[in-house]
Amino acid sequence: MTVVRFRLVHTLSGDPKIRLLLALLLASGMWFYVQHVLIVHQKADAALHGIPRGNLSDLYPRWLGARELLLHDRDPYSPEVTREIQAGYYGRPLDPTHPNDPVDEQRFAYPVYVVFLLAPTVALPFPAVQVVFRWFLVLLTAATVPLWLRTLRWRAALNTTAILVVLTLGSFPVLQGIKLQQLSLLVSGLVAGCALLLVNGYCVAAGILLALATIKPQLVLPLCAWLLLWTSGDWRRRQNLAWGFAGTMAGLLAASEYVLPGWIGRFREAVSAYRQYSDGAESVLDVLFTPEWGRIAAAGLLLILATVCWRNRRAAANSPVFGQILALILATTVMIVPKAAPYNQVLLLPGVLLLAQHWGILSGGNRVARATTWSCAFLMAWPWMAALALTMASLLVPQESVQKLWTLPLYTSLVIPAAVLLMLLYGLRKINDSGS
Repeated sequence: MTVVRFRLVHTLSGDPKIRLLLALLLASGMWFYVQHVLIVHQKADAALHGIPRGNLSDLYPRWLGARELLLHDRDPYSPEVTREIQAGYYGRPLDPTHPNDPVDEQRFAYPVYVVFLLAPTVALPFPAVQVVFRWFLVLLTAATVPLWLRTLRWRAALNTTAILVVLTLGSFPVLQGIKLQQLSLLVSGLVAGCALLLVNGYCVAAGILLALATIKPQLVLPLCAWLLLWTSGDWRRRQNLAWGFAGTMAGLLAASEYVLPGWIGRFREAVSAYRQYSDGAESVLDVLFTPEWGRIAAAGLLLILATVCWRNRRAAANSPVFGQILALILATTVMIVPKAAPYNQVLLLPGVLLLAQHWGILSGGNRVARATTWSCAFLMAWPWMAALALTMASLLVPQESVQKLWTLPLYTSLVIPAAVLLMLLYGLRKINDSGS
């Protein structure tokens, strides 16, 4: 998840109102790019190649599966429900004889207990659910900023918090997630709530939120492993986290087995099929370094992460180190999760906030360190600069010319997670050595 550094904005102007206006300008530029450049290009490309476009909501497969299971007792993993999902998502079922049809079959590839979170919506028409859920994601994502600020012990001023919220909501990963109604944003909010509850000592409630976040298990598996290790570091004081998590998971699994016996096997089959047909089932490391080298790099990252976690397993939840490790784990997750979609980069938010919080420390040092730090900052700021440039260009040149540059803000999309992770690995020791 990319957020323009508050410190960078601060160097441009000392007036808080001007800083906020600049943040609004950058966020507006990104919104304009997504709505009037990227989506326009996608629609034109779909019309040219006969690619079907329906509601294109990532919520729809989960919502329809939940409705069919809870209201009509149908298996959401079945081929029949999959075709109905395709009819809504793409506008018609996919046809393998059409060479330009998408390869993503949009199966119900979630744990079945996601239906319990969606249960209040299954009796409503989907257009109404879309509107409500979209605004829910906006509010939840905005709330994750102050949640993480408190977890990271950053007592930011109100104006600073407002700038960070605006830039978060105006970042490409978040806008993509909101447009698609992606459940990654819901998981991000649950993780942020879990982190703050742990910092404040509410371990049972934190365990409950962590269990609910497993609706996308690939996004929270490293975090669960760390918190299990952390709990073992002081079992007497931290065991309530394990009981809250285990109790909630047991309830979810039992209820899932009740509404759909044998669902785990069906879920495994759906995930396996997804990995085969999806053209995006590669991690960021796989894309950057090829799948073979990506797996080697992922193993190396996990080894480094495991070493850091083991050394800090006894760290107090309200210590700065605890928040730093959470940021490091989530940044690593974005790198290794088998889906390089930008919306997953919302999990980079605590890492980016941590880097912004200690920007003065990180940007010091020798020339190489300063050059590296500012280069990473430029990579993260590039999407806003490019989107704003295209927005301004659209006022001066024909739309056709702007459309030719539609990929410009996405140039650094894949390297942003790597930049954040490298900065965290480089910066955490420097931050702790400084005593901040």
